Amino acid sequence: MNEKSSQKQRRNPSRDARADGRPPRPANPRKPFRTLENEAEDGALLYGWHAVSEALANPARRFRSLLVTENAARRLSEVFHSLPVTPTVVRPSEIDRRVGADAVHQGLLLHAESLPTLTVEDLAPDSLIVVLDQITDPHNVGAIVRTASAFGVDAVLTTARHSPVATGVLAKSASGGLEHVPFVVARNLAGALQTLSERGYLCVGLDSEGAEPLADVPLRRPLALVLGAEGKGLRQLTRERCNVLARLDMPGKIRSLNVSNAAAIALYAATSRLE
Repeated sequence: MNEKSSQKQRRNPSRDARADGRPPRPANPRKPFRTLENEAEDGALLYGWHAVSEALANPARRFRSLLVTENAARRLSEVFHSLPVTPTVVRPSEIDRRVGADAVHQGLLLHAESLPTLTVEDLAPDSLIVVLDQITDPHNVGAIVRTASAFGVDAVLTTARHSPVATGVLAKSASGGLEHVPFVVARNLAGALQTLSERGYLCVGLDSEGAEPLADVPLRRPLALVLGAEGKGLRQLTRERCNVLARLDMPGKIRSLNVSNAAAIALYAATSRLE
């Protein structure tokens, strides 16, 4: 028997039956997809001055640990009369090790419990909400949350799958906005939009091929502004569940925007016309 034939007959131990009779372990198990829903099991890691200081000032947050550098500890003492969690002073390298050397943590790393998520039924009858259709980039989602907080948005609705977790990069990009804008997590976005319509919401989908400019759409509360991922845009079923498809008209040569920039323009246009 040649060497090649011998290699074919060798058995992969990871595929053999286990001694206890249980099925063999897969050779390359896939990590489970992390979502905003199961993130609650692990809590949230928040770093950077705005994300951490806003969380510490939020009475709804519960905390596990707080790592700070000496400089950050002094800065916190100037702002907070007392802290809801006892800080541990560490070297900057210790925080680098946990969040990555490229993360701009500003000497602060907070491990907190995740904030509770809402359901569509929890929303007030005159709410303004932002709906995200499979926007997965945490930088974009964080920037949208920050903008939503600035414009007084009542909630951000996203899906249980294909959404980044409310921690780390997203929290840093939100710059404290997570403490002011709750998430509504839906298992099925089309179903959630149908429920919103039944509850009287005007669901306006932003689409470059929308029939009319957003500026011409009669807006009212309750209002849901629906944003799609860059490149793909709104999915077909999402488009069908919107009451109106509107576009953002721009006079320049470039007619497309980063989704977080589009969200900021749309919210400015909407809130300036809502009571």
